[in-house]
Amino acid sequence: MRNRPLCFVLFSLMCAAAVRAQDTVRSTSADGDQLPEAAPVVVSATRFDIPLDQSPASMSVIDSQDIENKQIERAADALREVPGLAVVQTGTPGQLTSVFMRGLPSQDMQVLLDGIPINQGLAGQFDFANLTTDNFERIEVARGPQSTIYGPRALAGVVQVFTKQGSGPPGITVSSEGGTYGTFRETLASDGKIDIFDYSIGASRLDTDNARPNNQYRNSDVIADLGLTPVEHLRLGSLFLYSLSDTGNPNSVFNPKPFDNFLTERWLVGPHLDWRPTDWWEQRIIFDYDQERQVNDPNQDGFVGPTRALFRQTQLDYQNNIRPMSWLTLTNGFFFSHVLAGQERPFVLFGPKFISDETKEIAGFLQATLNIDNFVFVAGGRIDHFDQFGDVWTYRFASSYKIDKTDTTLHASVATGFSPPSSQDKIFRFNPNPSQPLPSLEPEKDFGWDVGFEQRLWDRRVSVGATYFHNDLSNVIGFNGQFLTLNLGAAETQGIETELRATPIANLDLRASYTYLEAEKTDSANITQLQGARLPRRPRNEVYVSGSYLWCKKFRTTVEAKFVNAREEINFGGPNFDVEDYSFLNVAAEYEINPHMSIFGRVDNLTGEHYSEVHELVFTGSKTVVSPFPNLGTAAYAGMKLRF
Repeated sequence: MRNRPLCFVLFSLMCAAAVRAQDTVRSTSADGDQLPEAAPVVVSATRFDIPLDQSPASMSVIDSQDIENKQIERAADALREVPGLAVVQTGTPGQLTSVFMRGLPSQDMQVLLDGIPINQGLAGQFDFANLTTDNFERIEVARGPQSTIYGPRALAGVVQVFTKQGSGPPGITVSSEGGTYGTFRETLASDGKIDIFDYSIGASRLDTDNARPNNQYRNSDVIADLGLTPVEHLRLGSLFLYSLSDTGNPNSVFNPKPFDNFLTERWLVGPHLDWRPTDWWEQRIIFDYDQERQVNDPNQDGFVGPTRALFRQTQLDYQNNIRPMSWLTLTNGFFFSHVLAGQERPFVLFGPKFISDETKEIAGFLQATLNIDNFVFVAGGRIDHFDQFGDVWTYRFASSYKIDKTDTTLHASVATGFSPPSSQDKIFRFNPNPSQPLPSLEPEKDFGWDVGFEQRLWDRRVSVGATYFHNDLSNVIGFNGQFLTLNLGAAETQGIETELRATPIANLDLRASYTYLEAEKTDSANITQLQGARLPRRPRNEVYVSGSYLWCKKFRTTVEAKFVNAREEINFGGPNFDVEDYSFLNVAAEYEINPHMSIFGRVDNLTGEHYSEVHELVFTGSKTVVSPFPNLGTAAYAGMKLRF
């Protein structure tokens, strides 16, 4: 597909049978049935409210109703339906879970929680293993470089989670469930508003043994949002998050670790102020402190032994929106970040027993958004200054045009993005000549563009469309022939992401998505892979379909399936090796006994598919074998939910 004329790209878009992601707000008919209505507003495309059908970015929205219908407990499983995303889980629930956006590495995607960047750990990526859907209002996914408004690690795009904000009389929902593999899960949710005080809280506890020895998983989560509104248009709020995860690490099938254990504890507090003194001026300021500790014991890698890592992040984000004219919004602000990362290795035989990294960043950005007669145009720039390697400039131009007569939206964007070297990249660098310092690592960079459309039909009961995207990744951190870690890599990704959403009759919700991806390594300096090799763990084809129907306004059934093929795993220094295709089928049902009680159940991987999303090469002495990290087989769960 490289270097094809733009006219052919546009022709391919018009011929594609699918759609850019969209969510719909639903109204209720006279008989109580749900019907599609207007598109909701989204924030992630511009950092302020804009109707989804006018979004200049390629957007997807997953709302809390979709999460509840499918009984999704972890954010990673919700993201499996989003086109352009590849979710890769290293075995069973609780193991490392990465998300690749448009074929770019997982550390090049920024994850936000109510506007707070939450990428963590030494690697700078977000591990979705322990992020539950407790207290989620919606998930927004903005694809394409977003560094101009979200800074570091928004090279591929952003995934932003919004928590619920309490309104109305306080209420409580509790649930309990059990099932296969010794699984038990309990949840509590409550939200409401009392005078000037509003709150929402979600908490859960999961205990499961999974399928293999040393595969147990214990996870506790709490997410809360508290707020005060002393006067109209002013809210003082704070986000609280706590997570404690303890998991056994069985490793791959042919290289098991029967005693390895990994504990992760994380807590975050993020007070924020939202103030709108006039109709044309609004401000937001967020301060957050985020801490994560990890204990790997006994860490059976044969080299380092038990480790303890600590990651601390302090951030300040200020945003100012001014609307001097009805058709113009000026968005500007600044961002400050201070990161401390370290790892203690008391039993290491060679090298330091404690390694650490400290990074400071300050940034400023400016964006202008014009909205004239359904034409939206966004232009912005940003400068980030890092104490370790200096300045990084990024820019973004994006636009959309909505044709009211046909209810069609056309959109396009071109932007640059960057991802700074992680603490892991810096502190684990091999230096064959310690007397001569290595050159500083520079940020990885991307030039990306996309173009697409969305077509709504049949009074918005059906939405179809497609987006073509292209990314040129440069300055990638990798190894040269002497195993030095340097900026020397390059890669190219391109493809089509499509989706369909339909409500042909009341209470029936149908969804489908398809992603085609080409992801190729384009340099020869990085010895980990050959030039022209396909980037590992990026499927060429992904298909997702789901259907949900509410019977007699009491009984909801949901079916979802996914097919993934044409994947490769990395073979350091040699050709990558192919891994098998896989598919899974999940079903779920819930029956409302009365407004205060319901029973529910689900079966995951109904067909009993034996598959692995991650593999590794293991050298057994006489031969090299492909060793999988197997996912769970068929699993069934059932429980009860009470509402007060």
